[in-house]
Amino acid sequence: MVAGVCDIANPVTEGIDTMARSGRLLALVQELRAHRHPVTAARLAEVLEVSVRTIYRDIATLQEQGAVIEGEAGIGYQLRDGYLLPPLMFSDDELDALVLGMRWVAARTDPHLRGASIAALSKIAAVLPAGWGDLRESRTLFVGGRGARAPGPQAPPSADPAIMICLRRGLRQERILDLTYRDASGAETRRRIWPFVLGYFDAAEVVGAWCEDRQAFRHFRTDRILAVAETPERMPRRRAVLLKEWSEAEGISLDMLDPPDRN
Repeated sequence: MVAGVCDIANPVTEGIDTMARSGRLLALVQELRAHRHPVTAARLAEVLEVSVRTIYRDIATLQEQGAVIEGEAGIGYQLRDGYLLPPLMFSDDELDALVLGMRWVAARTDPHLRGASIAALSKIAAVLPAGWGDLRESRTLFVGGRGARAPGPQAPPSADPAIMICLRRGLRQERILDLTYRDASGAETRRRIWPFVLGYFDAAEVVGAWCEDRQAFRHFRTDRILAVAETPERMPRRRAVLLKEWSEAEGISLDMLDPPDRN
């Protein structure tokens, strides 16, 4: 054996070990969160497929990072509610999903959300440990912008950014909104709505709402909304309740919603 060979640092394997341990710490936190009562180190070691000694070391590391983990060897451990894991422990697939989502928002939405997505991605990149590389260069998934789409129907004109901001604010605050809307035939109408969902699709962006004028659920394409007036009135029913009722009434999965324009 050549003396000293095992002491030579390998930056590649060191980076892999750092990422593997980060993933294990994340898995440990998730497992502790899944239990309302103390769980033994032996049980944690069995689930995570590591040694009990490794569990003890990882719990000590999490405690040093601010996690309030109560318990002791032989009795079990419990994570106190309220601990927020630092946003630096992501798997490769999780990072790909985050970056792809941020890039989609930056490429396909209004300037306000575009700026927010770029800022969020920068914050994530700033706290990642060494070994992950530059998110902007190392991620291999790409989203084409509106002007660089794959062959197919062209996207409709984008909605006014100010209108999109009003719609999102109305959704968050559960406020009644007054719309001026032009339908597919060109007819212009005024609508008073209770918005509960905003869907982004390749073909359109759509607001789902309860329409006071029609006394029914309706879908409004944002590029056909001419004006939005925010009212001080809160919706009589909670957004989550409306969303559930709409989903059941329409028989539409929230993950598979097609963007209709039915008014």
